[in-house]
Amino acid sequence: MGCLFALFAGVFPRLGLLIIWIARPAMVNAAFDTWLFPLLGILFFPFATLIYVVLYTPGIGLNSWDWFWVVLAALLDVAHWAAGATQRNQIPGYSRG
Repeated sequence: MGCLFALFAGVFPRLGLLIIWIARPAMVNAAFDTWLFPLLGILFFPFATLIYVVLYTPGIGLNSWDWFWVVLAALLDVAHWAAGATQRNQIPGYSRG
């Protein structure tokens, strides 16, 4: 079941984070002090937020290798935004406005 969730969360990180938030709210509450940061994470950096929640250890936080994975996930999120911007320019009749 864990491998199925990992595959699912890799393809749909927003939905994966939402499932973790519903199924284990203590996990998300331990990683964040307020509901605003996970909500912004779902909107702008879903994969990095998902990795941050999964790797966060209550009382300890994240160590150096955990931060490496969070930064890598953030780079993947930025690459996703950049790919969307470049593909938008290939739409016939699209003007940059």
